Amino acid sequence: MKLKDSVVLITGGTLGIGKATAKLLVQQGAKVAITGRSQERLIAAAEEIGAFGIVADVSSPADVDRTYKEVILKFGKLDALVNNAAYGGRVPLIEVDAGEFQAMWQTNVLGATMMAKEAAKIFIKQNSHGNIVNIASTAGLRGFEGGSMYASSKFALRGLTECWRAELRKHNIRVILINPSEVITAFGSADGVERQEEPSKLTAVEIAHAIKASLEMDDRGFIAELTVFATNPV
Repeated sequence: MKLKDSVVLITGGTLGIGKATAKLLVQQGAKVAITGRSQERLIAAAEEIGAFGIVADVSSPADVDRTYKEVILKFGKLDALVNNAAYGGRVPLIEVDAGEFQAMWQTNVLGATMMAKEAAKIFIKQNSHGNIVNIASTAGLRGFEGGSMYASSKFALRGLTECWRAELRKHNIRVILINPSEVITAFGSADGVERQEEPSKLTAVEIAHAIKASLEMDDRGFIAELTVFATNPV
C-alpha cells in the first residue's frame, strides 16, 4: 500500500503505540483519523500530530457506527484500520471479577471485532483493497501469572485475525497481526501518564515502524503475523 494520501483509522490513538503510529503515518503523507475516549487528550494529540480526532469508545456500538460515518464524511474512503484500542492488567484468578472481565473483553475483543466488521464492509464496497492491522501482544502467544483476563483477550484477537484473514483474502483485504512484547507506554496506567523509557524495553515508536512496514508492503503480499521482542529484556 502506498502510504501517501492513504486514509488510515487508528483506534486508541491518543497515547502510546496508537499515537506513535499516527504521527509516523502522517509524516509519510497519510491522512490519519484517531479515536480516543478522553476529549481533552484527543484534541491535544490530534493537534500535535496533524490527525483528525474522533471522540469514541470502541466498546460502544453507537460510537463505532459514528466513527465510520465521520471518517467517510471527512475523507470519502478508507484504506486501513489499525485496531489498537485495548487495556489490561494483572489480576490473580481468585480475584477475577465477572464485570471487569466482561468490560475488558468488550473493548479488547468485541470492540475490535465491531471496528473490523465496519471496515470490512467499506473495503468490500470499494472493491479494491483494504488493510486491517490488529495490535495483539506476546501475551496472546503465551500466558502469564495474573493474565487470565488480558492474555485471554489477546489469544481471542489472534484467533479472530485468522478467521478474518480466511474470509477476506478473496476481497484483496489484508489482515495483519502485530504482537508487541512489553512496550513503555501509559498502558495499564489509570491516569494515562506515559512511563519513562527503559533501555531494556521496547518503545512505541519501534512498534509504529513495524506497523508502517507491514502496511507499505506492495499489495500483492502481506505479513500475516509479526512479533516484536526486546533484544535483551531485564
